[in-house]
Amino acid sequence: MKKKTNAERFINCFNKVDYALKAKYNFNRSMGFSDLIRRTVALNYVVRKYEDELIDYGRLRNAIVHSSNNEIIIAEPHEEVVEKFEKIEKLINKPAIALDTVCHRDILSVSAEKSMQDVIKLIATSHYSNIPVYKANTLIGIANGQKIIDAFGMYLETGGKAKVFLENVKIEDMLSKIENSNYYLVKPADLTVEDALLEFNKNHKLLAILITKTGNASEIPLGIITTGDIITMNSILDQ
Repeated sequence: MKKKTNAERFINCFNKVDYALKAKYNFNRSMGFSDLIRRTVALNYVVRKYEDELIDYGRLRNAIVHSSNNEIIIAEPHEEVVEKFEKIEKLINKPAIALDTVCHRDILSVSAEKSMQDVIKLIATSHYSNIPVYKANTLIGIANGQKIIDAFGMYLETGGKAKVFLENVKIEDMLSKIENSNYYLVKPADLTVEDALLEFNKNHKLLAILITKTGNASEIPLGIITTGDIITMNSILDQ
């Protein structure tokens, strides 16, 4: 089999990326590549991460071929450029699954009936800052160390007694007083590293993503991702 030239490899990557992004986000097939990349930045973390390179590759594609159907190749890109483009193309078309790469599978959970004292002890001894809380096998929230400290401080500030908070207040009671639940998400098992990073980037209050089979809060947890994993996820994209 004849070995593909660098130009042929480059054009192949270009076409795969162009087709994949337009198909995934239902963009018009006639949309220009640069416009496609700019409009996809907010939707795809890989595109956001490599936006400048992809824009440059779109310009380079026009320098490599003389006709729209790629019939006449008039330039050859460097090997390192082609290899970089091939890497980005694979990240877009064959993204790493979070559950297989970055998720913590040894999930520690706690019952909604547990006292704050029990939960605080569990966080201290386990060294986990985010512990899923379940009531009747359904996730009702995440016990987060910082949020517990904040709730404890507010309780004391309003005249509450430390002993009462620790022994009589249940973790369910504390979670019910949090005004919103946008600090955690439940996602299906096919969540990609790229999509997980996008979720953290969209919502800076997000502390954890819990993975279940279909993304249902009543399903058995399969893994958990926290803000502490963001560096690792970026490293996966880099590698």
